[in-house]
Amino acid sequence: MYIDLNCDMGEGMSNDAALMPLISSANIACGFHAGDEDTMRRTIELALQHNVSIGAHPGFPDRENFGRTETDFPEEDIISIVSEQVYQLLDLVFAMGGKLKHVKPHGALYNMSARNYSLAAAIANAVYEIDDQLVLFGLSGSASIQAAKDIGLKVANEVFADRTYQDDGSLTPRKQSNALITNNTESEKQVLQMILKKEVTSINRKPVPIQADTICIHGDGEQAVSFAQQIKRLLHENQIDLRSFHP
Repeated sequence: MYIDLNCDMGEGMSNDAALMPLISSANIACGFHAGDEDTMRRTIELALQHNVSIGAHPGFPDRENFGRTETDFPEEDIISIVSEQVYQLLDLVFAMGGKLKHVKPHGALYNMSARNYSLAAAIANAVYEIDDQLVLFGLSGSASIQAAKDIGLKVANEVFADRTYQDDGSLTPRKQSNALITNNTESEKQVLQMILKKEVTSINRKPVPIQADTICIHGDGEQAVSFAQQIKRLLHENQIDLRSFHP
Protein backbone atom coordinates (compact mmCIF):
# COMPACT_ATOMS: atom_id res chain seq x y z
CA MET A 1 0.00 0.00 0.00
CA TYR A 2 1.20 3.50 -0.75
CA ILE A 3 0.02 7.10 -0.56
CA ASP A 4 1.12 10.35 -2.15
CA LEU A 5 1.95 13.26 0.16
CA ASN A 6 1.68 16.71 -1.40
CA CYS A 7 2.40 20.23 -0.21
CA ASP A 8 1.86 23.70 -1.68
CA MET A 9 5.23 25.28 -2.40
CA GLY A 10 6.82 28.44 -3.77
CA GLU A 11 4.42 30.68 -1.87
CA GLY A 12 7.01 32.71 0.01
CA MET A 13 7.33 30.48 3.07
CA SER A 14 10.78 29.91 4.55
CA ASN A 15 10.57 26.15 4.99
CA ASP A 16 10.28 24.83 1.43
CA ALA A 17 13.81 23.39 1.51
CA ALA A 18 13.10 21.56 4.78
CA LEU A 19 9.74 20.22 3.61
CA MET A 20 10.73 19.02 0.16
CA PRO A 21 12.56 15.82 1.32
CA LEU A 22 9.47 14.82 3.32
CA ILE A 23 6.91 14.81 0.49
CA SER A 24 6.35 13.08 -2.85
CA SER A 25 4.51 15.81 -4.81
CA ALA A 26 4.98 19.59 -4.83
CA ASN A 27 2.33 22.06 -6.00
CA ILE A 28 4.24 25.14 -7.12
CA ALA A 29 2.60 28.58 -7.11
CA CYS A 30 2.64 30.17 -10.55
CA GLY A 31 2.72 33.88 -9.76
CA PHE A 32 -0.93 34.92 -9.64
CA HIS A 33 -1.65 34.40 -5.93
CA ALA A 34 1.98 34.04 -4.86
CA GLY A 35 5.47 33.43 -6.21
CA ASP A 36 7.42 34.73 -9.17
CA GLU A 37 9.76 33.31 -11.80
CA ASP A 38 12.79 33.22 -9.50
CA THR A 39 10.81 31.46 -6.78
CA MET A 40 9.45 28.98 -9.29
CA ARG A 41 12.95 28.17 -10.53
CA ARG A 42 14.28 27.64 -7.00
CA THR A 43 11.34 25.44 -6.06
CA ILE A 44 11.62 23.38 -9.24
CA GLU A 45 15.32 22.89 -8.51
CA LEU A 46 14.51 21.63 -5.01
CA ALA A 47 11.90 19.22 -6.35
CA LEU A 48 14.27 17.83 -8.97
CA GLN A 49 16.99 17.45 -6.34
CA HIS A 50 14.73 15.34 -4.12
CA ASN A 51 12.94 13.46 -6.91
CA VAL A 52 9.59 15.02 -6.01
CA SER A 53 6.85 15.14 -8.65
CA ILE A 54 6.15 18.66 -9.84
CA GLY A 55 2.70 20.17 -10.21
CA ALA A 56 1.33 23.60 -11.08
CA HIS A 57 -0.66 25.43 -8.41
CA PRO A 58 -2.71 28.09 -10.23
CA GLY A 59 -4.91 30.50 -8.32
CA PHE A 60 -6.96 33.62 -8.84
CA PRO A 61 -5.02 36.83 -9.69
CA ASP A 62 -5.38 38.02 -6.11
CA ARG A 63 -2.04 38.44 -4.36
CA GLU A 64 -3.52 40.85 -1.83
CA ASN A 65 -5.76 38.12 -0.41
CA PHE A 66 -3.48 35.19 -1.28
CA GLY A 67 -6.02 33.86 -3.77
CA ARG A 68 -8.52 33.09 -1.04
CA THR A 69 -11.30 35.48 -2.10
CA GLU A 70 -14.07 33.84 -4.11
CA THR A 71 -14.59 35.67 -7.40
CA ASP A 72 -16.91 35.01 -10.32
CA PHE A 73 -15.16 34.90 -13.70
CA PRO A 74 -16.61 33.90 -17.08
CA GLU A 75 -15.62 30.43 -18.22
CA GLU A 76 -13.26 31.78 -20.89
CA ASP A 77 -11.45 33.86 -18.25
CA ILE A 78 -11.06 30.83 -15.99
CA ILE A 79 -9.51 28.90 -18.87
CA SER A 80 -7.10 31.78 -19.56
CA ILE A 81 -6.21 32.19 -15.87
CA VAL A 82 -5.41 28.50 -15.48
CA SER A 83 -3.69 28.08 -18.85
CA GLU A 84 -1.37 31.06 -18.46
CA GLN A 85 -0.11 29.85 -15.10
CA VAL A 86 0.28 26.21 -16.04
CA TYR A 87 2.13 27.05 -19.24
CA GLN A 88 4.50 29.36 -17.38
CA LEU A 89 5.50 26.65 -14.93
CA LEU A 90 5.52 23.95 -17.61
CA ASP A 91 8.01 25.94 -19.72
CA LEU A 92 10.31 26.48 -16.74
CA VAL A 93 10.17 22.82 -15.70
CA PHE A 94 10.94 21.68 -19.24
CA ALA A 95 13.83 24.13 -19.56
CA MET A 96 15.30 22.78 -16.31
CA GLY A 97 15.12 19.17 -17.47
CA GLY A 98 12.02 18.10 -15.59
CA LYS A 99 8.45 17.16 -16.41
CA LEU A 100 5.23 18.69 -15.18
CA LYS A 101 3.04 15.92 -13.76
CA HIS A 102 -0.08 17.47 -12.25
CA VAL A 103 -2.20 20.55 -11.63
CA LYS A 104 -3.84 21.49 -8.33
CA PRO A 105 -5.92 24.68 -8.16
CA HIS A 106 -5.29 26.96 -5.21
CA GLY A 107 -7.45 28.51 -2.53
CA ALA A 108 -10.78 29.95 -3.64
CA LEU A 109 -10.37 28.52 -7.13
CA TYR A 110 -10.00 25.03 -5.60
CA ASN A 111 -12.90 25.42 -3.19
CA MET A 112 -15.29 26.87 -5.76
CA SER A 113 -14.51 24.19 -8.32
CA ALA A 114 -15.09 21.49 -5.71
CA ARG A 115 -18.77 22.40 -5.60
CA ASN A 116 -19.35 24.11 -8.97
CA TYR A 117 -19.36 21.65 -11.88
CA SER A 118 -19.23 24.34 -14.60
CA LEU A 119 -16.17 25.96 -13.04
CA ALA A 120 -14.60 22.54 -12.50
CA ALA A 121 -15.22 21.66 -16.16
CA ALA A 122 -13.54 24.89 -17.32
CA ILE A 123 -10.44 24.06 -15.27
CA ALA A 124 -10.41 20.45 -16.42
CA ASN A 125 -10.72 21.47 -20.07
CA ALA A 126 -7.89 23.98 -19.71
CA VAL A 127 -5.63 21.29 -18.24
CA TYR A 128 -6.66 18.71 -20.85
CA GLU A 129 -5.86 21.08 -23.70
CA ILE A 130 -2.37 21.72 -22.32
CA ASP A 131 -1.52 18.04 -21.83
CA ASP A 132 -4.07 15.25 -21.54
CA GLN A 133 -1.57 13.23 -19.51
CA LEU A 134 -1.53 15.70 -16.65
CA VAL A 135 -3.26 14.61 -13.44
CA LEU A 136 -5.78 16.96 -11.84
CA PHE A 137 -5.70 17.06 -8.04
CA GLY A 138 -9.14 17.83 -6.57
CA LEU A 139 -11.10 17.43 -3.37
CA SER A 140 -12.02 13.77 -2.99
CA GLY A 141 -15.40 12.96 -4.51
CA SER A 142 -16.10 16.56 -5.51
CA ALA A 143 -17.28 18.22 -8.71
CA SER A 144 -13.61 18.80 -9.59
CA ILE A 145 -13.00 15.07 -9.76
CA GLN A 146 -16.21 14.31 -11.65
CA ALA A 147 -15.70 17.02 -14.28
CA ALA A 148 -12.16 15.82 -14.97
CA LYS A 149 -13.26 12.19 -15.19
CA ASP A 150 -16.03 13.13 -17.61
CA ILE A 151 -13.51 14.33 -20.21
CA GLY A 152 -11.04 11.52 -19.63
CA LEU A 153 -8.54 13.47 -17.56
CA LYS A 154 -6.60 11.56 -14.92
CA VAL A 155 -7.46 12.51 -11.34
CA ALA A 156 -6.07 12.23 -7.84
CA ASN A 157 -8.62 12.41 -5.03
CA GLU A 158 -7.13 14.69 -2.42
CA VAL A 159 -7.73 14.53 1.32
CA PHE A 160 -6.43 16.72 4.12
CA ALA A 161 -4.53 15.74 7.22
CA ASP A 162 -5.33 18.88 9.18
CA ARG A 163 -8.81 19.94 8.02
CA THR A 164 -12.19 18.91 9.36
CA TYR A 165 -14.99 17.61 7.17
CA GLN A 166 -18.72 18.21 6.79
CA ASP A 167 -21.29 15.41 6.51
CA ASP A 168 -21.29 15.71 2.69
CA GLY A 169 -17.51 15.23 2.40
CA SER A 170 -16.75 18.91 1.89
CA LEU A 171 -14.17 20.74 3.97
CA THR A 172 -15.31 22.88 6.88
CA PRO A 173 -14.91 26.51 5.70
CA ARG A 174 -11.77 28.18 7.03
CA LYS A 175 -13.81 31.03 8.52
CA GLN A 176 -15.26 28.58 11.05
CA SER A 177 -13.33 28.04 14.27
CA ASN A 178 -13.31 24.26 13.89
CA ALA A 179 -11.95 24.20 10.33
CA LEU A 180 -8.44 23.15 11.33
CA ILE A 181 -7.27 20.17 13.36
CA THR A 182 -4.63 21.49 15.72
CA ASN A 183 -4.11 18.31 17.72
CA ASN A 184 -1.47 16.17 16.03
CA THR A 185 -2.84 12.96 17.50
CA GLU A 186 -6.22 13.70 15.94
CA SER A 187 -4.56 14.44 12.59
CA GLU A 188 -2.72 11.11 12.71
CA LYS A 189 -5.94 9.28 13.53
CA GLN A 190 -7.70 10.96 10.60
CA VAL A 191 -4.89 10.16 8.16
CA LEU A 192 -4.95 6.45 8.99
CA GLN A 193 -8.75 6.35 8.91
CA MET A 194 -8.82 7.92 5.44
CA ILE A 195 -6.18 5.58 4.01
CA LEU A 196 -7.05 2.30 5.71
CA LYS A 197 -10.81 2.57 6.20
CA LYS A 198 -11.58 4.86 3.23
CA GLU A 199 -13.70 7.09 5.41
CA VAL A 200 -13.45 10.26 7.48
CA THR A 201 -15.41 11.29 10.55
CA SER A 202 -17.33 14.54 10.06
CA ILE A 203 -17.62 17.32 12.64
CA ASN A 204 -20.99 15.76 13.52
CA ARG A 205 -19.27 12.43 14.21
CA LYS A 206 -20.68 10.76 11.11
CA PRO A 207 -18.54 8.37 9.01
CA VAL A 208 -18.21 9.72 5.47
CA PRO A 209 -16.88 7.50 2.62
CA ILE A 210 -13.77 8.99 1.04
CA GLN A 211 -11.13 8.11 -1.56
CA ALA A 212 -7.58 9.04 -0.58
CA ASP A 213 -5.08 9.13 -3.46
CA THR A 214 -3.00 12.02 -2.15
CA ILE A 215 -2.81 13.73 1.23
CA CYS A 216 -2.24 17.48 1.50
CA ILE A 217 -0.14 18.88 4.29
CA HIS A 218 0.15 22.63 4.69
CA GLY A 219 3.56 24.29 4.66
CA ASP A 220 2.56 27.61 6.20
CA GLY A 221 2.14 26.66 9.84
CA GLU A 222 4.69 27.17 12.59
CA GLN A 223 5.00 23.41 13.07
CA ALA A 224 4.78 22.51 9.36
CA VAL A 225 8.12 20.69 9.16
CA SER A 226 7.70 18.72 12.39
CA PHE A 227 4.13 17.84 11.38
CA ALA A 228 5.33 16.56 7.98
CA GLN A 229 8.02 14.50 9.72
CA GLN A 230 5.39 13.09 12.04
CA ILE A 231 3.06 12.11 9.19
CA LYS A 232 5.90 10.49 7.26
CA ARG A 233 6.90 8.50 10.35
CA LEU A 234 3.29 7.47 10.92
CA LEU A 235 3.04 6.10 7.38
CA HIS A 236 6.28 4.16 7.77
CA GLU A 237 5.16 2.66 11.08
CA ASN A 238 1.97 1.43 9.42
CA GLN A 239 3.73 -0.08 6.38
CA ILE A 240 2.31 2.57 4.04
CA ASP A 241 4.84 3.59 1.42
CA LEU A 242 5.26 7.23 0.46
CA ARG A 243 5.17 7.47 -3.32
CA SER A 244 4.08 9.89 -5.98
CA PHE A 245 0.59 9.25 -7.30
CA HIS A 246 1.84 9.60 -10.86
CA PRO A 247 2.66 6.46 -12.83
